[in-house]
Formats: sequence, structure tokens, C-alpha cells
Amino acid sequence: MTNRFAADVLISGAGAAGLTLAIELARRGVPFLLIEKMDGPFHGSRGKGIQPRTQEVFEDLGILDRLVAAGGLYPKQRKYHGDGSFTDSELEEYKNPTPSEPYHLALMAPQFLTEAVMRERLLELGHRPEFGCELVGFEQDADGVTARLAGKDGEESIRVRWLVGADGGRSFVRQALDVGFPGKTLGVRAIVADVVLTGLDRDAWHRFAEGDMVRQISFCPLAGTDLFQIQGPVPLEGEIDLSAKGLTDLVAQRTGRDDIRVQSVSWASAFHMNARLADRYRVGRVFLVGDAAHTHPPTGGQGLNTSVQDAYNLGWKLAAVAAGAPDELLDSYEQERRPIAAAMLGLATKLLEAAKRGEMRRGREVHQLDLGYPDSPLALENPDRSGALHAGHRAPDAPVRGAAGQPARLFELFKGTYWTLLGYEAERPIGPPRPGLRIHMIGARGDILDEYGHFNDAYALTPGDWLLVRPDGYVGAIVSDNDVKALDTYLHRVGVTGL
Repeated sequence: MTNRFAADVLISGAGAAGLTLAIELARRGVPFLLIEKMDGPFHGSRGKGIQPRTQEVFEDLGILDRLVAAGGLYPKQRKYHGDGSFTDSELEEYKNPTPSEPYHLALMAPQFLTEAVMRERLLELGHRPEFGCELVGFEQDADGVTARLAGKDGEESIRVRWLVGADGGRSFVRQALDVGFPGKTLGVRAIVADVVLTGLDRDAWHRFAEGDMVRQISFCPLAGTDLFQIQGPVPLEGEIDLSAKGLTDLVAQRTGRDDIRVQSVSWASAFHMNARLADRYRVGRVFLVGDAAHTHPPTGGQGLNTSVQDAYNLGWKLAAVAAGAPDELLDSYEQERRPIAAAMLGLATKLLEAAKRGEMRRGREVHQLDLGYPDSPLALENPDRSGALHAGHRAPDAPVRGAAGQPARLFELFKGTYWTLLGYEAERPIGPPRPGLRIHMIGARGDILDEYGHFNDAYALTPGDWLLVRPDGYVGAIVSDNDVKALDTYLHRVGVTGL
């Protein structure tokens, strides 16, 4: 074995979670190695829905506009009845964007397109995944992790400070750690297939025999491609013919139509739906993210989104500790993210039961805009607030104006790898500048003007209040002008210190 590699972080798995973490580390200058045991990128559409909160994350990462261009919005649903007639409806109720919530509809981007955009962004930052490289063993001690990798040139060993398992539902990392993965198999087996077919228009998500778990089948045109995604339950046991002919026969059997013909199959899978949650997200210097930590049924489009947000949460914390912040900061990853996954598993399971009855309709709860960390050790409020916004909540957007006259948005102020401190109608600066902290004064004499009142509507601060926004867009602290010492202590805890 050799020691050809050296990095702070080894990420095992180059799917959406691993790529998000890699982008986060890359833009912070943290040395890492991203490996993937497959010989090339995943080319299926397993996760295709990008929820509004994840859209905000992708805006911060600099890829949202590219994803919108690559994909598109969900089409209307077309439910076919037994007599051949059909009814069209929207997948979810349309609501206009608001100043505090600029994205209100799920974006459709097949997983292979999403990950391609992410790899492009990672390459811009000077990195790429190493395909055909598999983690086959590791040992950790107080100072780091020694990992054994198997690739085209044989086996080799590397030494890293941390290992992150982003290696899917059958995670080697989780199993090697002997971390429990309790939950249940949900009694549903389904197919998902990306195909070229004829006989259906691309202006609708075609759904047949809704609520019939024997005959149900649907055809969703995949935005940005010429493919349809076929979905449907299948028997719990037995081989399923996923060839073009086999799928054409299945389609004819379930729809009663012989004009819908599968011409070719790009990717297909038959899988059992599970709802499982890892007992732990951290064991020493090893972490679990994404499907390695939680497995969801596809109803509600929560899996990929929860996975991306896991990595978004962990990335800035690894970078902070690598730069000298206390190791205890990393404990907050599990404390914050595991309850979120538990809630999303419950939601996806509830929606699956509704889908079995043909009654599934997605509402605001799938958008993930209301998720937050109010019980986190990183949530500081002094004094306690009675309003709607609290420490730990998602930091809302708002259109504002710079003192020089140009329009701006809070999300533009928050964008990047920094903490952001906002002083609202504050009379005095809070202290000297610090690396990693941007300070803006909002008010008549500040550099940011709440010209339209949208900031006040969203945050409802009292003059003299200070609001600290974390690098991942959540409110870390809200303190009054009399409690700035508590804010100074907080900043030291998360590694934001003076020169």
C-alpha cells in the first residue's frame, strides 16, 4: 500500500450528498478527496424533485439558474378513468413567490442532470470525483482515520482527519461502524424506469388506475430530456422484466392501451420501499450523510432534498473545526439533522398511504421551508422572543436597497461561506471586523436600507437588535444591544474569532 493521497476529509460516495459536501469544502479551501466506487456517474432519475428550500441552497452554491435551465417545472397531472376519459389537475396548489420565500414550486431535474450540474460546479472549484475507487476498510483513532481504498491500480492507504459516508442506503461506512439502521419495509415494491416511449404527450404526468396497488402505473415526462419516467407497484416477489418489451407488455396490461410502446430503456430498477433512520450520525471522526443515514419512500420527493441539506449542514462545520473551532461544533450535526430526517420519514410514509388510496396531494409541508433548528445548541436568543421568527429558524429573504441606491436581496448578502451579522437601527458598531464575518447595518444611517419594509415584516426586530445568520442560511442568534457579550461568546464557540 502507498500513501499517494492526503486530505482533511475523505468523502465516500459521489451522489448528490457527496457532491454537495465536496462543493462546500472546495469553496472553503478545505482539502478533501471525493471517491465513488462506480466507474462513472449515476445515469438514472431516482430523485427528480428539487424542493423550494433546496433551491435556496442551490442558489447559494451558485447552481440554481443552471438547474432551472437544465430541468423545468412539474407538468399537470392527468388521471385516467376506467372509461378512457381523464381529469387534469395541478400536482400542488400554485402560490406566488413572496419577498421572504422566493421559491414556491418544486423544480423537476432528473437526478443525473442535477448531479451533472453539481460536478460542473465542483470542477470550476478545481476538483472532480475519483470514479472506480472504493472504500474497503478504515480504522480511526484520536487524531484521524486511516482508510484503505481499492482502485484500478490496486489497494492503497490514505490518512485523513475525517471520513464521511455518503455511500447510500447499503452504506459500507455505516455497516463498518456497526450503527443500527432501524425502521421498516413498507410492504410496497415498485419499478422506476427511464424510457423513450411513443403514444403519450409530454404535457402531462399520465396516471392510470390511481389507488389500485395492482394496476397503478404512471408516466412522467422528465424535464430537460426526451425520456419518460415510468413508476408503478409490482408484486413483492419474483423477477420483473425491465426490458423495452417487458415494460411495453406491462404498460398494455395496466392501461388497456396498445398504442403506448417503450422504444428503449435508459435505466430501470425494481426496489422495496423502506423507511429507516440510523441510530447515530457521528461516531468519532466518521459521519453519515444522505441515504447512508436515512432511507425514504419516494412519495413527497424528500430523500434527495434531505440528503443535500445534511451535507450543507455538515460542510461548514467541518471547515470551521479544520480552521480551529472546537470539535464540539461537529456534535451539532447529528443534533440538528437527525430530527429533521425523522420528521421527513414520517411525512413520506403518510404520503405513501395517501398514494395507495389515490389521494396523494402535496402541500407546503414538502417544501422544507418550515424546517429549522430551534432546539439546537447553536440557537441563541437573548432575551426570548415572542414573534414568529426565532433563533434556529430559516433566515427569510427580503428585497432591500444598498446605501448607494442599488436594489439587493438578503440572500445576496448571505451568499457564500461567511457568517452574516445584521444590526437593526443599531447606534454603535459591535466591535472590530473578524475573518469570516460580514457585518451590515440596516437602517437610515446604515449600508442597507429597508426601503420597502419587507425586512421588518420578516424579522420583526427591535431597534438595537443584532441578528446573526449562519453560513447555511439559518438564524444563529438574535440578541439585544445589551447582550452583545453573549454574541461574542457565541462567535468564539463557532470559530469566528479576531485576528
